[in-house]
Amino acid sequence: MSISENLKKFKAELPEDVMLVAVSKTKPISDLMEAYDAGQRIFGENKIQEMESKWQEMPKDVQWHMIGHVQRNKVKYMAPFVNMVHAVDSLKLLKEINKEAEKNERTIECLLQIKIAEEDSKFGLDEADAAELLSSEEIKKLKNVKIVGLMGMATFTDDEKQVSEEFQKLKKIFDRFKVQPFDCAQGDSFKVLSMGMSGDYRIAIANGSNMVRVGSAIFGERNYQ
Repeated sequence: MSISENLKKFKAELPEDVMLVAVSKTKPISDLMEAYDAGQRIFGENKIQEMESKWQEMPKDVQWHMIGHVQRNKVKYMAPFVNMVHAVDSLKLLKEINKEAEKNERTIECLLQIKIAEEDSKFGLDEADAAELLSSEEIKKLKNVKIVGLMGMATFTDDEKQVSEEFQKLKKIFDRFKVQPFDCAQGDSFKVLSMGMSGDYRIAIANGSNMVRVGSAIFGERNYQ
């Protein structure tokens, strides 16, 4: 099936309130444009330089989501255009995003990455650290970032029960945070729960995800050559 046919299938399957981030890392502009022509407007990249070069070439109504681990010294390259940063796991990174967003007279939406997987390779905060960050005095000073929700990745395993339990854990944290009086994550603006990728997005949606990050199921397998 073509990229546009894959997208059509996804759009038909996803509930209306679930946002689709098309993960386009390593893919050529021609593939992104095929998805764009099929109506896709949100693209996710995990390398800032690659995202920046694609931003230069793509139509300007595209929303760019940085879904990979962010190095602070590279934030300045994406600050002029990035719409959302998914993997925020420290106050230092938030401060850097805020500083560069302010220089560009923009506000950048951010998701806190919560570690729910068992694998050591996954980044992220635990619930207590995230709550401490959200309630800190320092975060109130950051006027050019907006924390709009949480993101997490389940363990890479065929055990669907485990994956489901990890997603349930994140949904419970999300629900608890939603009712906490954090100044920087107030009610309606704290709305995004980004969980689920090509292999587990159905389980994620069943457990309350409203944003899925899907790459290979849309664009085909990645070429890392």
